[in-house]
Amino acid sequence: MPNKTLKVGVVQQAVADNNKQTNWNKSAEQVAKLADEGCECILLQELHSTLYFCQQEDTDAFDLAEPIPGPATDFFGELAEKHNIVLVTSLFEKRGSGLYHNTAVVFDRSKEIAGKYRKMHIPDDPGFYEKFYFTPGDMGFQPIQTSVGKLGVLVCWDQWYPEAARLMAMAGADLLFYPTAIGWDLNDTDDERVRQHGAWETIQRSHAVANSVPVIVANRTGFEASPVDGDPGIQFWGQSFIVGPQGEILAKADANEETTLTVELDLARTEQVKRIWPYFRDRRIDAYEDLTKRWRD
Repeated sequence: MPNKTLKVGVVQQAVADNNKQTNWNKSAEQVAKLADEGCECILLQELHSTLYFCQQEDTDAFDLAEPIPGPATDFFGELAEKHNIVLVTSLFEKRGSGLYHNTAVVFDRSKEIAGKYRKMHIPDDPGFYEKFYFTPGDMGFQPIQTSVGKLGVLVCWDQWYPEAARLMAMAGADLLFYPTAIGWDLNDTDDERVRQHGAWETIQRSHAVANSVPVIVANRTGFEASPVDGDPGIQFWGQSFIVGPQGEILAKADANEETTLTVELDLARTEQVKRIWPYFRDRRIDAYEDLTKRWRD
């Protein structure tokens, strides 16, 4: 590892409208704050430039997408260079006419793009109609090499799949990052909301445990009304968090607060955990061939 410790930061924010410049400036203020606190690596939430437009299927929403490189990458690249940080962003990418992706872009202390990841698992559920907008990623599960280590960047729905985390770890990811936009269906009962959030947090902590790596999660907060008549909208549940390599919670945000998180990770301890709990040594790769099948009959 390049360092024995690494100070990481997370930005959790609400989005009020589709004014990209306003939202970028809001993110930039928090990034500057975290950089002043000594953070070398900072994560922004999923699709932080605009409202979460996937609550309905609307062809006009494709106007929100932009090429990479483009105005957003110019803005955030300059931010990473200005503050001398590694910055993980999340953008609506227009790859070509009629071809769009949900894409994370990483900058390494420079205006230049260090790497990107296109979201692989695309949901299609009431209020989360992402398959209408996003083509599944075609870049695989490859960590992005930076000055602070190899970053395994995944996006939101990817966080429910242990295969994605495992493949990133198998490729040498030192940390896992999940920019996220998830919240409650307001038609659900309070008990169901508690269960859903608990499952979300537990599955990501389990990725830390199973792969002996820290996990950093940025989720958006705030209420976003649905443009669909009769739909109650989404209350994004925030609660961004950072966990260590045994799934231990090191920092956690509130549900409804715009805030930042800062943690100094002990990467030497991460290495020690891997030596004590050698999961990769004991994997029975000779017996896992059926994992590449959709289902076992």
